[in-house]
Amino acid sequence: MAAASTTTPLDGRVALVTGGSRGIGREVSSHLAALGARVVVNYASNPAKAEELVAELASRGLRAVAVRADVSDPAAVRALFDRAEEAFGSPPHIVVACAGIMDAKYPALADTAVEDFDATFAVNTRGKFLVCREAARRIPPNSGGRIVTFSSSTVAVLPPGYAAYAASNAAVEAMTRILAKEVAAKGITANVVAPGPVRTELFLAGKDEAFLERVKKPLGV
Repeated sequence: MAAASTTTPLDGRVALVTGGSRGIGREVSSHLAALGARVVVNYASNPAKAEELVAELASRGLRAVAVRADVSDPAAVRALFDRAEEAFGSPPHIVVACAGIMDAKYPALADTAVEDFDATFAVNTRGKFLVCREAARRIPPNSGGRIVTFSSSTVAVLPPGYAAYAASNAAVEAMTRILAKEVAAKGITANVVAPGPVRTELFLAGKDEAFLERVKKPLGV
């Protein structure tokens, strides 16, 4: 009887996940590593969380590095991709743009501060633009490259208090659909994911238990 294969689907692949140390991004990083990818875990401000994840993956025989970068800064994004190549000897084959922020005050549009609006778009929209642009430039052609961006179900639901957040993600959805057409000839796919409520730090910020109950039971039952 032939020995069972020990190869995994993403052996030899390099994956880069922005916002990869917490919330949905953390789960994406862990999943890609479990599939055999060597993972660059990007974080913005909490090195402890990122290094904790890298250590956890290493304890399972999986390879990952933590890299700090502000995704709204073009130079920092270029350096992030450079670091991926330095760490693993290859440009990324898989890029997941998951980093995002949300105004936990949930203001009405009329009460939204310009500074908060700009900060939301800087990370959610500009950040994903910069990451996608670098990915489109660096992923090797015809290598099975994948670009995945994260949006939000708020784009479809349009709940009050989410004007800046939903608008920033609507832009990401449009941008990703156009990107998919532009990179298809190079054998690269681009897709956007718009998850519903997920119990992460980002989602829970500023929400009380009554709100969470309404989310769990939108029809009251």
